[in-house]
Amino acid sequence: MLRKQVLVLLLLLPLVFFHCEKSDRYIDQIKDTAPDSLGFVQIKTDTLFESKQIISVLTLSKEAGARFKIEFAYNNSISKPTSNFAQNANALAAINGGFFNMDSGGNVTYFEVQDSVVSRRRNPELKWGIEDSIMTGAIVVIGNFEISLEPVKAEKVYESSHAESAVLVTGPLLLRDSKRQKLPQMKFSNNRHPRTCLCESEETIAFITVDGRSEQAAGMSLPELQKFLLDIGCIDAINLDGGGSTTMWLRDKGVVNFPSDKTGERPVANALLILGR
Repeated sequence: MLRKQVLVLLLLLPLVFFHCEKSDRYIDQIKDTAPDSLGFVQIKTDTLFESKQIISVLTLSKEAGARFKIEFAYNNSISKPTSNFAQNANALAAINGGFFNMDSGGNVTYFEVQDSVVSRRRNPELKWGIEDSIMTGAIVVIGNFEISLEPVKAEKVYESSHAESAVLVTGPLLLRDSKRQKLPQMKFSNNRHPRTCLCESEETIAFITVDGRSEQAAGMSLPELQKFLLDIGCIDAINLDGGGSTTMWLRDKGVVNFPSDKTGERPVANALLILGR
């Protein structure tokens, strides 16, 4: 039965290959999808990194660009739950986006949409003391669908370029050309937390949340996240805001992961959306 589950997963989601030998519960549910639609998998395991994990993976084939659009939703003054951003935009799916100021709201890194600068780097950057050494990458959206996960550039480079439809500086950059990127040595990296990340393979874009801070889910350190992403076939990958912000929302299911804040889904400054075209 387990081998059949793995085979189905490989057929449906070319990105993903999980090391599942030790637990029949590693792959908890699989949603059948056509190559030109969204794929969703939620994994529950008690063996990965010798810990309980709940991982939600939303996949989008790069062949599906004619049917879908990737864009950011944001509010630089009033934080909103990821689900709110998604519902207001009539999105198909969404994950939370970049780092923000939990006291005053608004993004705290460079962020531009349609050649308009939404925010620049702020000091102090984050309430919890996240340093510039974290912000080593950027999500660049090109046109309606193409994305690039790349090392961060100077703000003036993004401002002078008109090739992209959106740029969000975030991090750290986790993988580049299937190679682990250097991580800052701090609790943010080395301790287990809920995580949100974005990754690419040759054929697929994957939106991923890792739950944590509960008896059911330990969360991952960034080195553990790097290993997991390599194991499932990611080539490039980048970290987004995590912790209590970590959220994945689907139109037909609502919030599918388990946000760690006691109050539930955390209001955030921006979200990354998948929309139909």
